[in-house]
Amino acid sequence: MALTTIHKNTSFNIGDTVRVWQTIKEQTAKGGERTRLQAFEGIVIASRGHGDNKSFTVRRVASGGIGVERIFPLNSPLIDRVDIASRGIVRRSKLYYLRQKSSREVAEVTKRFARLKAAQASSLKKSSSK
Repeated sequence: MALTTIHKNTSFNIGDTVRVWQTIKEQTAKGGERTRLQAFEGIVIASRGHGDNKSFTVRRVASGGIGVERIFPLNSPLIDRVDIASRGIVRRSKLYYLRQKSSREVAEVTKRFARLKAAQASSLKKSSSK
């Protein structure tokens, strides 16, 4: 199973924090229809399927500490775009173990990527200053 998923030229991995913009159709009081975009932001915990049947699961913690997971079909016409809020580094293809972790432990996934980038930047500074 590939850890990278591509949606309209946006490539994201398992462990990344993404914002999925979905088109919502609502009924107005006058009987008409209104469409708007709604964002769902969370960590990508799984990706499954191949080709047109590919889907990915995004998990976030809502108010009151309740975990909310949504499964998005990758080729759904309702998904407008996927924005990457932050990158994460994980060594698993399924992050179901995050369901039992606290918010602080889940935040460690994105902190690993920040530490890696800082270490790479400092090593580049050291090598270029010599």
